[in-house]
Amino acid sequence: MTATVDSAEATELRVPILSARGLVKTFGRVVGLDGVDLDLYAGEVLAVIGDNGAGKSTLIKCLTGAHIPDAGRLTLEQTPVTFRGPQDARAAGIETVYQTLAVAPALDIASNLYLGREERRKGPLGTIFRMLDHRGMRDRASAAVRDLGIQTIQNIQQTVETLSGGQRQAVAVARAAAFGSKVVVLDEPTAALGVKESNQVLEMIKGLRERGLPVILISHNMPHVWEVADRIHIQRLGRCAGVITPQSHTMSEGVAIMTGATSLIDSPPSD
Repeated sequence: MTATVDSAEATELRVPILSARGLVKTFGRVVGLDGVDLDLYAGEVLAVIGDNGAGKSTLIKCLTGAHIPDAGRLTLEQTPVTFRGPQDARAAGIETVYQTLAVAPALDIASNLYLGREERRKGPLGTIFRMLDHRGMRDRASAAVRDLGIQTIQNIQQTVETLSGGQRQAVAVARAAAFGSKVVVLDEPTAALGVKESNQVLEMIKGLRERGLPVILISHNMPHVWEVADRIHIQRLGRCAGVITPQSHTMSEGVAIMTGATSLIDSPPSD
């Protein structure tokens, strides 16, 4: 029996943190998803790849509440869930960092981390006068940045508009890591970054995995996928064309399956 098969059997014995079965999503006559299954396990990076129009974004939006599937089911820690919006997914512990980042440039780093989750001071100052705990939020924001090993951010009170692209991405990832208690979803996190900043983001992804936090990574950058992913979910024409690993298939083989040049049946795992 090959190591690949052993690994597959070991995966099947684990219980997924997030699971999707038979997801269907249509937009009029356009089929976005056509019965897609997905499993995400604790402490792994699951990459989702596919050509334009393959259904990657639709799949992620169905997993994170931005879209409501027409059919299929989702389970989070073996409990059936229905997300009616992104807030439902966030409340359940699923944080998403979109390519647009959704940061507020005029606010400082700490304020961005707690945007929409501002904490009030304890006692009457918070309950009666509704005063915010700015010092506490700054301290906890600094700890979140430090825990991710982000060295390029020194002043937590610095406004986001003065940061580089990589630093802004770091702020968004730190926010997701701080509040994503169960799952972190990263949508093209290195798309607009240079080599150095991309490497910093990849190191942060590895850091999340080391903390036991499962990560879904959507990316067109195949070298990055093969560097950090534990498993790779391939989307093609609204369906899952297969799930491979960087050990079972080369980058060229994965791209061939993604583009339809070959299939997972025609490109079996290497021994």
